[in-house]
Amino acid sequence: MTTLRKLGTSDLEVFPLALGGNVFGWTADQDRSFAVLDAYTAAGGNFVDTADVYSAWVDGNQGGESETILGAWLEARGNRSDVVVATKVSQHPGFRGLSAANIKAAADASLRRLRTDYIDLYYTHFDQPDVPVEEIIGALDDLVKSGKVRHIAASNITAERLRASLEFSDREGLARYVALQPHYNLVSRDTYEGEIQDLAERAGLAAVPYYALASGFLTGKYRPGTQVESARAGGAAKHLETERGRRVLDALDEVAGVHGAPVATVALAWLAAQPTVAAPIASARTVEQLPALLGVGELTLSETEIARLTRASA
Repeated sequence: MTTLRKLGTSDLEVFPLALGGNVFGWTADQDRSFAVLDAYTAAGGNFVDTADVYSAWVDGNQGGESETILGAWLEARGNRSDVVVATKVSQHPGFRGLSAANIKAAADASLRRLRTDYIDLYYTHFDQPDVPVEEIIGALDDLVKSGKVRHIAASNITAERLRASLEFSDREGLARYVALQPHYNLVSRDTYEGEIQDLAERAGLAAVPYYALASGFLTGKYRPGTQVESARAGGAAKHLETERGRRVLDALDEVAGVHGAPVATVALAWLAAQPTVAAPIASARTVEQLPALLGVGELTLSETEIARLTRASA
């Protein structure tokens, strides 16, 4: 049985793979989403990541489709207390920004779609530097005090703004970020490693990286001369054009061969072994895509293998 990981300084314990809900209502309809959620939880998974904006980019969608599907599933299965639900605020077309009033209104709208009376982990999706951290943290603290949110977190934030937020929370005794959601994977290390990772480590924050498989590139299905039918193919294939991308694929193939494991599992295991990382996020359109993701809970890479992958991705 896979060991759960503590999420930063919170009392949340999560499976080492967060299931991404960005595909619900986009490339996975409700029935397919339910099947993926059922298979993920049957395997011991308990951490589902969504956002109020998912998937407003699809023609005919308004935003909130992913939360609506997840809420319908939670209600149908009667398992709300068994699932750690993470969602986000600031990008929904009807609830843009991080003003105090918007944060509170957006949270209420998310709760209605999720058919629940609390959110386990509530992220600021994209920081809004023109809004004082005091206003943002104050509003989030009100949500925690009211019981609508258990813990708060941040995504897409600079080290400077994160530090200011943590210092304000500590000074005023208000709710404090327990996790970060950075863009971080074997071919995209620069935005997280360094100052912000060091700050997260000092502050006891857990990292829950998004694009953990680089839009599918790190599954190994993108190779020179191959065509992949996927809504995200363009974003993934661009890594094939870089020397770094090709080096990483070679190293992944080598380590995967030793373990008899899928390339995606190895890429996620490297990420899960990095300082601060509690659970990478990866999404599955179909049940068949899940085993390679869930395998991260069972695969432990040696220090030599981690170093080999780290060198290849430098």
